[in-house]
Amino acid sequence: MLQTSVLDRFKDFWQGVVLLPVVKLFIRLGISPDTVTFVGTVGVCAGALVFFPTGHLLAGVLFITAFVFSDLVDGKMARELGRSSKFGAFWDSTLDRLGDGAIFGGLALYFAGPGDSYLYECVSIYCLVMGSVTSYARARAESLGMDAKGGLAERADRLVLVLVAAGLSAIFDLPVLLHVALWILVAANTYTVVFRIQKVRRQALVLDGLAEPAAEPVVEPVVEPTHPGGPESPGTV
Repeated sequence: MLQTSVLDRFKDFWQGVVLLPVVKLFIRLGISPDTVTFVGTVGVCAGALVFFPTGHLLAGVLFITAFVFSDLVDGKMARELGRSSKFGAFWDSTLDRLGDGAIFGGLALYFAGPGDSYLYECVSIYCLVMGSVTSYARARAESLGMDAKGGLAERADRLVLVLVAAGLSAIFDLPVLLHVALWILVAANTYTVVFRIQKVRRQALVLDGLAEPAAEPVVEPVVEPTHPGGPESPGTV
C-alpha cells in the first residue's frame, strides 16, 4: 500500500540519517537497546500523565514526541549491534502497551478535568481499550500459528493521528480537531478488531476441520468435432 510505503520511507530516513549520530553515540557509551526502550517509555508516560491532565496539550505532545523517537533508536541500535533477541521484541511490545495506555489515559484525565467532557472521556477510554485489543488480537493469533495482520488502525497510525490532532487543537484553540481524531480512531479501532477476529475465525475453522473444503471446479470433457463425411462422422457409408 502507498501509505505503508510512505511510513517505511519516513522511518528509514529518520533511522538511517537523522538519528544515526544518536545511535552511534549510545553504542559508544555502552547503552543497551533495552535501556533506550525503557527510558523512552518512561518519558512518554511522564509526558502524557503530567501534561495532559493539567490541560497542557501542546507541551505534552512535544515532550512525548521527543521520547517517541526512542522506538526508532532502539531498533536501529539492535541492528547495528547485531542483537536481535526474542526478549527484546517482547520487551519492546510490552512497553509499547504502557506508552499507548498512558497517552489515551492522559487524554481521558484531560476530559475529566480541564477538557470538561464526559463524552470524550469515555471515547478516550474506548480508544485505549480497543487499541490494546487490536495489538492483543494479533499477538494471540500469532501465538496460535495464525495471522491477524491488517485493518485500519496500526499503532503508528493511532499515535500520529492523536498526537498531531492534540497539538493542532492546542495551537489553534480548536478542540474539535481532537474530537474528530478520536471519533476516527473509534471507527478505525472497531473495524480493525472486527476484521482481525473474522480473519482468525476463518483460519481457525480450516485448522479445526470445521470449514467445508472449496469445491473443485467441474471441467467438462472436450469433444473434438469431426468433419462431415469423415470416417468417424455419423451417417457416413
